[in-house]
Amino acid sequence: MVLARGVCRCLTSLGFAPMTEFVPARGLRVDVMALGPKGEIWVVECKSSRADFRADQKWQSYLDWCDRFFWAVDTGFPTEILPDGTGLMLGDGFGAEVLRMGPEARLAPARRKALTQGFARQAAWRLSRQADPAGLKM
Repeated sequence: MVLARGVCRCLTSLGFAPMTEFVPARGLRVDVMALGPKGEIWVVECKSSRADFRADQKWQSYLDWCDRFFWAVDTGFPTEILPDGTGLMLGDGFGAEVLRMGPEARLAPARRKALTQGFARQAAWRLSRQADPAGLKM
């Protein structure tokens, strides 16, 4: 996803370690999850059109899995349809910027620990698959 690449570049510039297509819980898959320098966890959902946004029935379920939630859209997206009380990033395949900070809703310590460990394991598996595509079976 092109927009996700720009979002990841933005998050990296803010000191976050982003990962695309992360599964925080069975039945959920976020476009981008990022682990911040102080352990904070952000989720960013990338939307390409009004129809893409309207079809997303799970986004509110993602709020329980992050400290801050953001939408990422491009310049042609009608941002007025996005819910109040959520963050907003504007971007493209080359970068993004935070236009509106999502409100903070701190995760419970046990959930943060489980998410951070899951994030680390998924990142390690992905790196291992890159180094040895035939060797890692999950």
